[in-house]
Amino acid sequence: QVQLVESGGGLVQAGDSLRLSCAASGSTGRRFAMGWFRQAPGKERDFVAAISWSGRSTYYADSVKGRFTISRDNAKNTVYLQMNSLKSEDTAVYYCAADPSRFTSPTMTDYDYDYWGQGTQVTVSS
Repeated sequence: QVQLVESGGGLVQAGDSLRLSCAASGSTGRRFAMGWFRQAPGKERDFVAAISWSGRSTYYADSVKGRFTISRDNAKNTVYLQMNSLKSEDTAVYYCAADPSRFTSPTMTDYDYDYWGQGTQVTVSS
């Protein structure tokens, strides 16, 4: 089993930055692709970003491309999401997820991910 704990959310103003962290524990000897997803009130959960085990491959939703950066530090079992130029439409609960099956080619599909964190709230005021 793998446990994921997100942190770093909060209330910010439009144009500000935040960095989310996702710390993994448990079966961390395994290789995982990691993803970030978000869910706004009354909406479905959407893909935000994903990164391969090596960190060489990253993918982003069009809505965050150029503003968000996903990275990872495997020595610390932690994945990050640097969010710059935040907009009110970025307001959501952000979840990190782990996929042990496709660690070289992460997907943008939430049901491909086996392990999920509890989420961290990001609120951007305009």
